[in-house]
Amino acid sequence: MNLRQLEVFHAVMRAGTVTGAARLLGVTQPSVSTVLKHCETQLRMPLFRRIGGRLHPTPEAEAILPDIEAIFARLDSVGRQLRDLKGGSIGTLSLAGAFPIANGYLAATVASFLAERPGVRIVLQALTSSELIDRVVSREVELGVGLEPVVHPEVETEVLVSSGVACVMRDDHPLAGQEEIAIGQLDGMSITTFLSRAPLRGYVDRALSDAGVVPHISVQVSMSMTGMALAYHGAGIALVEPFLLSTLPLPGLVARPLRPRIEMKTLLIRARSAPRSALMTRFVTHLRREVPRLLGS
Repeated sequence: MNLRQLEVFHAVMRAGTVTGAARLLGVTQPSVSTVLKHCETQLRMPLFRRIGGRLHPTPEAEAILPDIEAIFARLDSVGRQLRDLKGGSIGTLSLAGAFPIANGYLAATVASFLAERPGVRIVLQALTSSELIDRVVSREVELGVGLEPVVHPEVETEVLVSSGVACVMRDDHPLAGQEEIAIGQLDGMSITTFLSRAPLRGYVDRALSDAGVVPHISVQVSMSMTGMALAYHGAGIALVEPFLLSTLPLPGLVARPLRPRIEMKTLLIRARSAPRSALMTRFVTHLRREVPRLLGS
C-alpha cells in the first residue's frame, strides 16, 4: 500500500462510507472508489464488504488498522511540529554573548523568551570577543551579541543598542549620591578599568584625555564583573559596562552615567549569508523589544 492508498483506507475506516471518506479528504467520490479498488486488486484480498450502502471492514482490514493509525498519528505530529517551527515555539537556538552581556540582559531576555515558549531549547555561551567571532564564523553559534568594533569579512553586524560606560561604585562612595558623574570629577580618584588591549579601553583613555584627567588606574581587569567586585570591596570606581547591574542588581553597588558619555554600541553578529530560522527571527524581535526596557533606555 502506498501513502495515498493508506490515506484513503484510513478515511474510509473513519467515515464508514465512500462519500464520507471523500468529504474528509476533499476529493470526489469516484476518486476514492478508484483508489480503494486498485488497492484491493494489488493486495489480492478485500478490505471492505459493501452492505446496505456502507463499507464494513474485513478482519484483515481490522488487523492492519492499528499500524495505519500509528502512521497517521506520526504524520499529525510532524504537521504540528512544522507549524510550531514556523511559529517559533519549538526548536533549538545557539547564542553567545560577550561576558557582561551574556550574564546580564541576554540571560534575562532568554529567560523571558523561554517563559512564552516552553518547547524551545537554548544554548547560551559567555565568551571573549575573539571567541565569539570564531564561533559565529564556524556556525557553532547562530547569533552572537557583542561590543564594537567587530571587523571580519565572514560576519555581518547590526546595532542592537547604544549605551555608555558607567562609574560603578559602592553606595557609600562620595560620588554615589550624584545622578551622573562629570569625567573631570575622576581626577585623582582611584580607578579600575579594562586592560590596555581591551577594545573599550581606548574609548576610556580618549575620554579621560579629552577631559584633561590624568587617571590613577589602580587595577586593570579583563571582565567588568571583576571591576565591580573590586568596587564592592572598596577599590574605588570601576569604569566598566553596567549591563550586569541593570538586570542583576548587587546590593551595595550603584552605577552612575558619565558625562560626557563614553558611548559603546552592542552588535548582533551573524555569519554572512547564513540562513536565519523562524525561531531566530522571533528571538531577535524579542531581544530588540526587551533590551531597551531592561537597560532603562
